[in-house]
Amino acid sequence: MNDRQRQFARRMRAQPTDAERILWQRLRHDIALTGSHFRRQALIGPFIVDFVSRRAKLVIELDGGQHDVQRSADEVRTGKIEAEGYRVLRFWNHDVFGNLEGVLSEIQSALSPTPNPSPQGGGEQ
Repeated sequence: MNDRQRQFARRMRAQPTDAERILWQRLRHDIALTGSHFRRQALIGPFIVDFVSRRAKLVIELDGGQHDVQRSADEVRTGKIEAEGYRVLRFWNHDVFGNLEGVLSEIQSALSPTPNPSPQGGGEQ
């Protein structure tokens, strides 16, 4: 991370949006999400992401109204972050305000390991 990126990240951490502040409180203190260890305003490649669990390889991005007009840029950004091995979940700010439990449920689902399918041919005879 160069000095310019460090300064920008420091400013972003010091001045989170209301939606970021609300979600961060829950990501830090929600017992169901414990063990995921999220970081705020972390660097992945050239991008500063809103939240990341490096252990789970999960990025959470919160989008305000400006993202409605920059969808193609967001898609490129998401593709590059995914190329680094991360899964990216995007939520609108209004989802955090109006359906925080649903947002947390989706995050929890993404953190939960997917069960392995049963082996083929293991049925009764």
